[in-house]
Amino acid sequence: MKIGILGGGQLGRMLIQNALKYDDEFYTLDPAADAPCHNISHFTQGSFNDYETVLHFGKDKDVVTIEIEHVNADALAELETSGIKVVPNSKIVKVIQQKILQKEFYQKNDIPSPEFQAVWNNDEEITMPTPFVQKMNTGGYDGKGVQVIKTPEDLQNIWKEPSVIEKLVDIEKELSVIVARNENGETKTFPVTEMVADPKLNLLDFNICPVMITDDTQRQIDSITEKFLNAIHSPGLFAIELFLDTAGKIWVNETAPRLHNSGHQSQEGNSNSQFEQMYRVVKNLPLADTDPLTYSGMLNLVGADGYTGKVLYEGMEEVLKLPKTYVHLYGKTETKPGRKMGHINVLADSREELLEKLVKVKSMVSVKAYI
Repeated sequence: MKIGILGGGQLGRMLIQNALKYDDEFYTLDPAADAPCHNISHFTQGSFNDYETVLHFGKDKDVVTIEIEHVNADALAELETSGIKVVPNSKIVKVIQQKILQKEFYQKNDIPSPEFQAVWNNDEEITMPTPFVQKMNTGGYDGKGVQVIKTPEDLQNIWKEPSVIEKLVDIEKELSVIVARNENGETKTFPVTEMVADPKLNLLDFNICPVMITDDTQRQIDSITEKFLNAIHSPGLFAIELFLDTAGKIWVNETAPRLHNSGHQSQEGNSNSQFEQMYRVVKNLPLADTDPLTYSGMLNLVGADGYTGKVLYEGMEEVLKLPKTYVHLYGKTETKPGRKMGHINVLADSREELLEKLVKVKSMVSVKAYI
């Protein structure tokens, strides 16, 4: 089968790496000539935002999928019309890639999400009192396009672009749940993970699974995933990012219609990884077992401040000596501050041991550049 992927980044790379044990041809489209997928797939350099480029790329594929949501959804719809299978379908991609439509989707389907105001035009009056979060309607990714407006004085920093203005949640924990659905309607849900963010970069720092939550919290999450899966009317793998507030209520922050950073620990920590699951969704195969094998966690390898150039991983040899520690690099030769260059998964027998190991590994390795 010819499988086309819009985006040639690390998510596509790990999907292909996992799928090499099967018999398929993978094609990727990315604007960067040295994208992580360029040397492990039939690679086309081009814009996945351009209608004609996406149309031309997908027209001879058996199925087209995505590893980034900021793609030309109109071209995906045209491919569907011509008989090409698109996973997830163009309708849900179009909804999720626009924060305003995404919030309206939650509202329509009784999925709890923080109170919001949609701002389409620059001259619309913002009625929500501070503090609140502003999320740009399109283009936000990895913490970009999101800012907190804390005081009335901060209103001068408002972006003059279509946005969601969202009530600030008093967060106890940030959680994530990855769900999958194939064309036959079969669904599977990965165990809930806890996300610990780097406050400076607004990027995921650690990911921990399984998470310590109450039965009531789990029931709220189960209800959300059921409503979401019933509402999407599309096959796909989706990462639902959640807030647990200090009053014990679960809110949906946002959803990614693709593989996600918060599921990386599943590579060694679960019976099957999110990448195996995504492959099965694309092929409409029986979905994989997602049971956790033990305590697992992940930390991102991110470019250090002050270093730009050919990447140098300091401390990596010492990390490789550690038991139950697994390095995944993304094939990116150039580093810059804040750029995701890889991740390290860790397994442990308890949550306490897991956190100790993650902190230790984080202190051992740094992503710098040759001078």
